[in-house]
Amino acid sequence: MQEELEQFRRNEVWDLVPRLEGTNVIEAFAPVAHMESIKLLLGVACILKFKPLQMDDDMVKHFVKQMQSEFETSLVGKLTYFLGLQIKQMEDSIFLCQEKYANNIVKKFGMENSTHKRTTTPTHLKLSKDEKRVSVDQSLSMSMILLYLTASRPYITFVVGVYARHQAEPKISLLNQVKIILKYVNGTCDYGILYSHDPNSKLLGHCDADWAGSADDRRSNSGACFFLGNNLISWFNKK
Repeated sequence: MQEELEQFRRNEVWDLVPRLEGTNVIEAFAPVAHMESIKLLLGVACILKFKPLQMDDDMVKHFVKQMQSEFETSLVGKLTYFLGLQIKQMEDSIFLCQEKYANNIVKKFGMENSTHKRTTTPTHLKLSKDEKRVSVDQSLSMSMILLYLTASRPYITFVVGVYARHQAEPKISLLNQVKIILKYVNGTCDYGILYSHDPNSKLLGHCDADWAGSADDRRSNSGACFFLGNNLISWFNKK
């Protein structure tokens, strides 16, 4: 990631601006690239048995030469790492994970030696604003909301999204629940998504809602996921 940022700086494709005081920009803001586009690309590649490359294919040599005349580029072979996503290409499948990022985030908050949790949260938990509890530092709370980790873990999208909604006025109870997620992540750092070859390329979506599931305002939580063939390429949760 740092090497890519350094290339952007040398190629003058962005302008540096003063950092917002009290804000961890790396943790608080998502990358420009849409993760759904990346996952769609990998899903299509599996269906068609394509091998995604990082600027190292005979079919794009002319394009590479043109780009090199204007910008600094790297020819590094098969796509293995992109925006924090680790990509392992096999014969008929692609495995996508964020093991390095997960390990780093666990170590950042000192949870690497903590007891592993089997789930991200108790099934009976109804998180609310909890206005009577002690408040915690907002910048710390924002840095612990693991939205970027949901790029390869659809099953934590709901619980991470629920906690993210309360980060404007975070309480100690919120922080304790986020630590449970980190304990779960600590034991599952190498988990991810497997995209496999499938002649079926139909786009299929599923959605559901809990109907007035919010403990604060009785609004519904809804979620949806989309498959290209057997490959999960997009998902979301919203209130």
